[in-house]
Amino acid sequence: MARPKQLIFKVVISDPKSSKAIQLETQDKFLLGKKIGDVIDATPLGLEGYKIKITGGSDFGGAPMVPYVEGTVKKYVWWRVDKRTRVKKLVRGNTISEEIVQVNTVVEEYGQRSFEEIYNEWKQQKTNQQ
Repeated sequence: MARPKQLIFKVVISDPKSSKAIQLETQDKFLLGKKIGDVIDATPLGLEGYKIKITGGSDFGGAPMVPYVEGTVKKYVWWRVDKRTRVKKLVRGNTISEEIVQVNTVVEEYGQRSFEEIYNEWKQQKTNQQ
């Protein structure tokens, strides 16, 4: 499978209070080396004062990041489907690398602007692009 030509992260930021989420794209390398569970400053994404917690992600092939596999490796693990059935699944480690495309996050600390306001601006901008 070919690697992505440009380093672009799609960062999905979910707000647990309003149950709304926005997706921002960034080429900034500030996410490289961060792990699932890390709380980071969201200022490089344009969210001044916000702190976000990394909850997961996926690579360009669709393999999900899991917290129990250390590093940036790709490996097969056994997943239980039900009591009797197990399947082998390809997963990615818990550290963000250049192969990661989507990063899932949740808001831990809010800034001065409300998330509703940011969400409405993002939604308006998205509809204008279409």
